[in-house]
Amino acid sequence: MAKHLKLGKQAERVAEEYLRRNHYQILDKNYRAGKAEVDIIALDKQTLVFIEVKSLKKTQFGYPEEHINTHKTNMLSQAANQYQIDHNWEKEIRFDTISITFLPQAIKLEHFEDAFL
Repeated sequence: MAKHLKLGKQAERVAEEYLRRNHYQILDKNYRAGKAEVDIIALDKQTLVFIEVKSLKKTQFGYPEEHINTHKTNMLSQAANQYQIDHNWEKEIRFDTISITFLPQAIKLEHFEDAFL
């Protein structure tokens, strides 16, 4: 597996652990709808949350959350729409981002609720 893919999977595991510690119920991981994918789908009380996890090893080219572009948010929206149809979801939804930076001395995690859309 390529290094960047391993880093991404590690970031998703860190994000999942964080979410569980904060009382989110994980419903699905790496949900695909065509070419669109959502890293983590979880419940936060009664709100369905679609979570994009972004990670980097260095911040010299910006922070992970800054690398989520319009194309990515559109793809997330498509996957979220399909998930809602598949699961007959008609209640509140939210789009969050979890940004993880793997620094030499520590792992920095930031959770941005209502990050986009």
